[in-house]
Amino acid sequence: MFCALLRDSDDFGYFGIDLSDCERTEQHYLENTAILVTRLYDPHGGAIEVMDFAPRFHLHGRTFRPMMLVRRIRRLTGSPRITLRLRPACDEGASRPDMTWGSNHIRYVAPSITLRVTTDASLTALMQETSFFLEDTITLLLGSDETVNEAANEVGRRFLEETTQYWREWVRNLGIPFEWQSEVIRAAITLKLNAYDDTGAIIAAMTTSIPEAAGSTRNWDYRYCWLRDSYFVVNALNRLGATRTMERYLAYIINLAADAGGGPLQPVYGIDGRSELHEREAPALAGYRGMGPVRIGNLAYRQVQHDVYGSAILAATHIFFDQRLTRRGDEALFHRLEALGEQAICCHDQPDAGLWELRGSARVHTFSAVMCWAACDRLAKIAQQLGLPERTDYWNQQAQIIHSTISQRAWNEKRGTFVSTFEGEAMDASLLLLVEVGFLDRSDPRFSATVGSVEKELRRGDFIFRYTEKDDFGEPENAFILCTFWYINALAALDRREEAGVLFAKLLTCRNRHGLLAEHIDPESGELWGNFVQTYSMVGLINAAIRLSIRWDQAF
Repeated sequence: MFCALLRDSDDFGYFGIDLSDCERTEQHYLENTAILVTRLYDPHGGAIEVMDFAPRFHLHGRTFRPMMLVRRIRRLTGSPRITLRLRPACDEGASRPDMTWGSNHIRYVAPSITLRVTTDASLTALMQETSFFLEDTITLLLGSDETVNEAANEVGRRFLEETTQYWREWVRNLGIPFEWQSEVIRAAITLKLNAYDDTGAIIAAMTTSIPEAAGSTRNWDYRYCWLRDSYFVVNALNRLGATRTMERYLAYIINLAADAGGGPLQPVYGIDGRSELHEREAPALAGYRGMGPVRIGNLAYRQVQHDVYGSAILAATHIFFDQRLTRRGDEALFHRLEALGEQAICCHDQPDAGLWELRGSARVHTFSAVMCWAACDRLAKIAQQLGLPERTDYWNQQAQIIHSTISQRAWNEKRGTFVSTFEGEAMDASLLLLVEVGFLDRSDPRFSATVGSVEKELRRGDFIFRYTEKDDFGEPENAFILCTFWYINALAALDRREEAGVLFAKLLTCRNRHGLLAEHIDPESGELWGNFVQTYSMVGLINAAIRLSIRWDQAF
């Protein structure tokens, strides 16, 4: 409905609030909330404040989170004159919906969805986009086609108060590091916003088709749940004590595993758990800055990516050990997860597309094999926790076999480093995670040697590229932000904390004015590229801050 980011004209696809003769703007999040505050100023002493938020608070014993955007526009000073432009799109950006109206609402009727805006502003001013002087406060409630029985202003005021309280209570319960508190809080709120509470799925980003680099055609739809990305998200949230999001996601992957019935898992699913994410292009949308194509769906669901078994089991491991969780893992769940472990055994040394989702080639990727090892290793630990000695021995044996295979085939003796593929030569940034997932001890000289090779081959200025060899679309032009966070954590693991801290401080300056990160960054200009907000990048920020911060008991 609002796709202006991907359109080449400003005729529709947005919801704008214009101040006549606007000369200055300010924008920030209300502290410790997901409520956006925008202030606009004209040269005549007029100013307005716009507060945008999605309602979210506890009501009648559950979380009230309607499909709704609330916009409250308040006069701050002077005699500001504003214009409201509500122009939704439909048919994937090709046209505008039909419009009907009543006494205090307007309906936008499209084939797939009908939106309704209920407001105490002039409907004529809204429909005809005529300018008017703002005297006090007006409220617009944009959401599903449902009747609002109360006055719009009262609903907006109450929802604002309750939503503010909700977010601040949620933040209050986070276990944050002493340093970089505001940065971590903003990242945590952002991760929570990328979670679909109804099913527990966590999407990779809120957008589609923002290219990884200018004109690269590396334009993908990230509005889906990748098991790998989601594991990193729940792991980060668990470190902060945000267990509810983790619990919901665990329910999501357990259901996926049950649906698979012992068969292979896909790398990515819909937020409703659907498996088919057919990819197509939207011809009416020119793309970000005209850099199409705009894709809807993602063919990665058809790919073979063997690391998914480790991602699923590593996430599920929490349910067997974390006593804060309402639902605890039992033997029945363990046996269900064993089916995923058997898949990991079968495919650990088989070719796949890898975590970077190469579309034109398949190789035996080291990271995929390591995650298959992790699946078996964690199953052994779960079996021991449950008091199942035979299954503990079995999974320990399988983990040792895979560990030995990786150590032989992914280690390049000539180069003195682990490499990205079995019997390969090239490097990729996922090798920085060998200590993070427990495959190597941080004192293992093979790890320091591998980090050194990554530094030499993948570092460009202050950033680490995911890889530098040509792929289906040529050589990568921009750095994958998460990889630099991985590098920072690897430096810390090697007791190079001072270097890690300097690099972390530089990376924080690359965030936008709201403290958010996209997927990629231009190493020369610092411009953000790729889908936004990228959960991977925000996870990297949280993990690095936790690792580098001094402890609370050391701070005073």
